[in-house]
Amino acid sequence: MREAEVRRLLAANLLCALAIVLATLGPAFLLDGFSVLGTHLTWLCVCSVCVATLNIILHLVFKPNQSPKRRSFGHKISRFLKCCIYFFMSCILFHAIIVLYGAPLIELVTETFLFAVLLSTFTTLQCLCLLGPNIQAWIRVFSKNGAVSIWESSLQITSVCSILGAWFGAFPIPLDWDRPWQVWPISCSLGATFGYMAGLIIAPLWIHWNRKQLTYKSR
Repeated sequence: MREAEVRRLLAANLLCALAIVLATLGPAFLLDGFSVLGTHLTWLCVCSVCVATLNIILHLVFKPNQSPKRRSFGHKISRFLKCCIYFFMSCILFHAIIVLYGAPLIELVTETFLFAVLLSTFTTLQCLCLLGPNIQAWIRVFSKNGAVSIWESSLQITSVCSILGAWFGAFPIPLDWDRPWQVWPISCSLGATFGYMAGLIIAPLWIHWNRKQLTYKSR
């Protein structure tokens, strides 16, 4: 395993974490009354757009999983459209799962859907950037010992941390504390965001710590 590749991964992950910080602090200088709690829907949109844009740019710059085959322009357009469809389907699926776990079915639909978009940005978008619209590759990566590169290991860690963060974020909602961050879906989206940022930091550190044990083989 090359140290240079681990440093590239660390740089990319730190930039993603920085994007979230800028999405949280930056709009306050442009939008009157902006705050994560007070204008949470706006923050969800800004955060999702910033993270998605940076992930796509980083994928184009670092090209961590570039295929040696040259693709036609038509193939690239078809691949892009499939990625858009997969991302939208992911948002719908996350929305349905969130509702099944207790979110309001009729009320607060916009809040729930934007939270689903945030989760899709933290998880599905990374899969699309790294693996493309290939469900079999997704299943392989998230199976035991399925990762074949440090980028795929990082994808595993950040996705799992995001989901766990959202899940743990739901625990304070039913408590009778009457805090503004208990309003749906603030604690869950913040939990997912903190989980994602934790995963971004943990992934390269874990890979560096276990670099001697990690042996990636092409599949």
